[in-house]
Amino acid sequence: MVQKIHSGLNEAIYLARQCNATIIGLNVIKVPPGIVLNKKKLESGSLKTVQMMMDAAKTKAGRHGVQFNYKIIKGADPGYDILRYSKNHKNDLIVIGARGFGAMKETCLGSVSNYVLHKSKIPVLIVK
Repeated sequence: MVQKIHSGLNEAIYLARQCNATIIGLNVIKVPPGIVLNKKKLESGSLKTVQMMMDAAKTKAGRHGVQFNYKIIKGADPGYDILRYSKNHKNDLIVIGARGFGAMKETCLGSVSNYVLHKSKIPVLIVK
């Protein structure tokens, strides 16, 4: 998982440096529909892990002179949530990893990447 994040982050940092742009890291914590999460439960597990990854990404981007902001959201459909966030915040480009963590991760494009690629109205860079 870390390597996937780093390869996408490396590409985003490279592009941001070339364009004097800011990176917005977005992580969608998948929550099944109809489930109400206890805030303490969310904070105790995956949220802390995601925050640590995002802080590490912010540090890495900063070492390359690139501003990195991040947002962590909860949602039932990560692909949809990524596109909604990008549209609402008028992002210029989406950089996303090629594969998810599903059973077919080695042979095909991840379902979130595939969804984002085909439904996005803005350019998408998929990083392998």
